[in-house]
Amino acid sequence: MTNRREFSKMALGGAALLAAQRSGASKLPPLPPGVKIGTSASGRTTEEHMRYLKQLGITWVSLSAQPEEATAEGFIKIRKQWEAAGFKVYNIGSGVGPSGSLHNMPEVTLNLPGRDKKIEEYLNYIRYLGKAGIPYTTYAHMGNGIWSSGRATMPRGYSARELNMASPERRGVWAGITYNEPLSHGRRYSEEEIWDNYTYFIKKVVPVAEEAGVRIGIHPDDPPQPMLAGVPRCIFSSFEGYRKALEIANSPNIGVCLCVGCWLEGGELMGKDVVEAIKYFGSQKKLFKVHFRNVSAPLPHFVETLLDDGYYDMYKVMKAMVEVGFDGIAIPDHIPLLGVSPGTRDTSRGGGTGEYRPSAGLAHSIAYMNALLNAVKSETGRS
Repeated sequence: MTNRREFSKMALGGAALLAAQRSGASKLPPLPPGVKIGTSASGRTTEEHMRYLKQLGITWVSLSAQPEEATAEGFIKIRKQWEAAGFKVYNIGSGVGPSGSLHNMPEVTLNLPGRDKKIEEYLNYIRYLGKAGIPYTTYAHMGNGIWSSGRATMPRGYSARELNMASPERRGVWAGITYNEPLSHGRRYSEEEIWDNYTYFIKKVVPVAEEAGVRIGIHPDDPPQPMLAGVPRCIFSSFEGYRKALEIANSPNIGVCLCVGCWLEGGELMGKDVVEAIKYFGSQKKLFKVHFRNVSAPLPHFVETLLDDGYYDMYKVMKAMVEVGFDGIAIPDHIPLLGVSPGTRDTSRGGGTGEYRPSAGLAHSIAYMNALLNAVKSETGRS
């Protein structure tokens, strides 16, 4: 008779064999080496905007799409339009599907009615990306949105998103829905429920992502808090949560979209410094995308800042990305609102919140990121 220890060894061995077999079936397309500094943009844009992005030296873009475009044919059309203009499309975001957003889906995170329908829409979205030759997408697993308490004006005069956990104005928002304390969904959820729901979802996603050859980077919770309005943020609010989640997925296609700003919001609660996280996930070949942003301080109160105006030295972030051999895209994220220079018009779009932003904000971020990258390359001798 097989004893418990022998059975455990057999089970682990079988799991390893299955993982090896499945990983071998993955069709991950190779990426050109090196850090790719890019930006978010709408799939529907103007020649004027494309010309502006070229003037900034941008080649790689992270795009959004309209619901009627969210098909394989629609994604192919978007990719070809941008490629014809000299750009390379890294991803087309999961903000659209027949039933609405396929990003931050409470039906999936909290096992609400409609969960399986949402998951099937998401799987079709991954299939469409694969057919369109799009190598990557970002997924977020928040059940009650991104939380803010308003906007603040920084000493330098620009406006930016703020979250003060002591403010009565704090609330979560996603896809036009607002979530409030004390209970956003009428009850408290357990951490076990959140983990079970994630596992149910990711086990359905992995084989489809591997077959499609699409990388999925999971975004940190924003903000990373132990509990918000009755919903635990126990998975993507810490290094250990991420490590366990990626082990459950057990796939070369499932990795991290590391939002530096979210990681800095969490501070010590994240368990590892952001540079340590980059080096760990990068060495595991699980770092797929970086949202390059800074904040004024860790929680309980932060304001998003320009890259050179926050509490963290972003040079360290860029250096870690280069040293670990990161070959994904890095984009500015949640860019603060700067004034428009006299004689110019507000034409640029970036940051992922749907706001039109003055050209100065994106230009500042891209220029700063390129300067950091060039400085790191000069110091380290790496390309």
